[in-house]
Amino acid sequence: MLLVTGATGTVGRELVRALAATNAELRVLVREPARAAGLPERAERVVGDLDEPATLTAAFTGADGVFLLTPGIGTRHTVHAVAAARAAGVRHIVHLSSFNVLGDPMPAMGRWHHEREEIIRASGIPATFLRPGGFMTNALEWAPTILDAGQVIDPVGPGRFAPIDPADIAAVAALVLTQDGHEGEEYVLTGDELLTVTDQVQIIAKAIGRDIEVRPAATPAEAVASRFPGGGPPALLEALTEGFALMRADTTGLRTDTVRRLLGRRPGTFADWCARNAAAFA
Repeated sequence: MLLVTGATGTVGRELVRALAATNAELRVLVREPARAAGLPERAERVVGDLDEPATLTAAFTGADGVFLLTPGIGTRHTVHAVAAARAAGVRHIVHLSSFNVLGDPMPAMGRWHHEREEIIRASGIPATFLRPGGFMTNALEWAPTILDAGQVIDPVGPGRFAPIDPADIAAVAALVLTQDGHEGEEYVLTGDELLTVTDQVQIIAKAIGRDIEVRPAATPAEAVASRFPGGGPPALLEALTEGFALMRADTTGLRTDTVRRLLGRRPGTFADWCARNAAAFA
């Protein structure tokens, strides 16, 4: 039995679909059953909340492998999930971490992911850590300003990175959950194209047949507001400010061949992702 947490999120939905196409027994942990309505029917639903340890027993009991995705910036959810996994005798945890743990010095965005990894290591349960870079789906945060003003605010200028399609992260997660030999591994996952924000916006513009202006962020505060217009926890906003500064300085970018090596194919391109999601920007 494989248990997927975060099953209604960006990576989780893709993972449930990928696992449903295999012969694996499949279970999802959901807080609100209605949000799981679009998931494959053969995935067993168990209602629970990582904030409430007492609700996790039914989900983890009988599970051999767990995909663990914990939201936010704390470690409480990880502590609760790991305790439930140990009590249930789970044999493998595949944890969605972040490439930010590789920083030297480690940025704030990496520190809480690192703390979660250490909690899992200390549990003694064999684990695989997936460390993706920026998601292609982060571009959806530009949709409101594209629709309203035909523009995108660029917080990182010349900085380059290789965004990854969450479907590729899910494909890797499905592989390591269903095949032996990945315990103890740490996989850094990126796309295959090093892009600036301007590069990405030009690809979106081509996909929707509309000119889009790229305007540099005037201040760090404007850069953060472009990502979280409604605000957010101070620690998260401070980490985001630091992250944008580091991305701006990285004009080379990080790109790995991990997806290609594991899946035997190239990662999806940003143009492919835009073609599938053009309606969100048009």
